[in-house]
Amino acid sequence: MQILLIDDDLLVTCALKMILEADPDIRIAGTGGSGQEAIRLYDELLPDILLIDIRMKDMDGLEASRRILSRHPKAKILLLTTFSDDEYILKALKLGTKGYLLKQDYQNIVPALKAVMNGQTVFGTEITDRLPQLLPQEKSFDYEKYGITAKEMDIVRAVADGLSNREIAGQLFLSEGTVRNYISTILEKLCLRDRTQLAVFYYQHL
Repeated sequence: MQILLIDDDLLVTCALKMILEADPDIRIAGTGGSGQEAIRLYDELLPDILLIDIRMKDMDGLEASRRILSRHPKAKILLLTTFSDDEYILKALKLGTKGYLLKQDYQNIVPALKAVMNGQTVFGTEITDRLPQLLPQEKSFDYEKYGITAKEMDIVRAVADGLSNREIAGQLFLSEGTVRNYISTILEKLCLRDRTQLAVFYYQHL
């Protein structure tokens, strides 16, 4: 697993590098200290995951993520911050990033990276539980009008609950491959990019 690590605090970068490289499955492909460097290095290295700080001087991690995702829609980006800020959470969700972690929860960073690599999002139950309050509610959505079946709705709810493909497969007695196919079909029907956007869409239309 190749990781690009971006943080404008050199001490944090060194500490994270030590934590990550202690795991044999992880290799640091590169490091940088700004949003501009994140964009340049991502284009150059095409890492498996970008692990990026939010608060940086020249360009914050959210803007860098937005620009990277506009060029690489399938980019896996995990945001790091010292603040559990509602505005940051909402922006991260709407961008389609794969997770939002607090730096002080350093013990969860490696498991989070592995979860993202396996197709999960890692906003955590604390943030997921807050979504109905954080997201502006819009009028109820007619999923049937867009050809969403009852089985697909089960998948939508499970994705919104933060379940992985494996967990959904176990819960609905399906194979992981079938779950992946269902999710791809649902995203296409609803004109959404990824499972994070699907979760946001679901909570917006409760």
